[in-house]
Amino acid sequence: MELIDSHTHLESFHQRGEIPEILERARENAVGEMVTVGTDPDDWDLYRSLAEQYAGQVHYTVGLHPCHVEADWEEALAKLPYFFTGAGKKPVALGETGLDRFHLPKEAEEAEKIFAWQKAAFERQIEWALEWGMPLVVHSRGAFGECLELLRTKGMTPEKTVFHCFSDGPEEMRALAAWGGRASFTGIFSYKSAENVRQAAAEQGWDQIMLETDAPYLAPVPHRGKRNEPGWVCHVAEAVAKYSGEPLETIAARSTAVTRRFYRLGESA
Repeated sequence: MELIDSHTHLESFHQRGEIPEILERARENAVGEMVTVGTDPDDWDLYRSLAEQYAGQVHYTVGLHPCHVEADWEEALAKLPYFFTGAGKKPVALGETGLDRFHLPKEAEEAEKIFAWQKAAFERQIEWALEWGMPLVVHSRGAFGECLELLRTKGMTPEKTVFHCFSDGPEEMRALAAWGGRASFTGIFSYKSAENVRQAAAEQGWDQIMLETDAPYLAPVPHRGKRNEPGWVCHVAEAVAKYSGEPLETIAARSTAVTRRFYRLGESA
């Protein structure tokens, strides 16, 4: 059995000097590869370095997360094109980017100002994804319809778009699938309260599923409440297998194949 963690964040493990142990534990759980996802300029260089040091096991993306969009967002984004057009190992996708209303300030005027910055930064990154032919990793929280509408308006390629950590329900999944995009699922899938997420995954189809940890967040059952890590994507796969009635090996093989196609793993420099 082979698994890929399609979306993780390795910065905190690096800060603790734990990368070798984290990668070894991942291998012990049949997780041979992972994609560490950039959120702002502070982690982009680190992730490229890790992808170079652990080539074949660690892949990386760069993007400006909506919760890191501030007044200087244009200055931050100005550093992004180099990773795709300059020297060094290239990212496998652009992101994560998107829209997030959940973490906005409570004061309405300030919230709308920041949300306008988020939209502008998201638009810029969609344009670059199109220009460079890159997959796009979308973060959407409390803003699914607005994200999807902006992707449509900007002409983003649906099959190159993934809504990561999908936490909406089957109705939103039907809209995403009708457009042609896809979603990936975290340990939330294993939570008792997340029946809407399980129904959304079923709506997408078990042959289209991508699995992720979003580590160090959202640890799956049986580790809920602990610091998550890439190797625990095996428990997400187990939860999907149990709910779907499909063999674990089948879920693993399908999700691995879908992830490889989406990120074009093995093709990046």
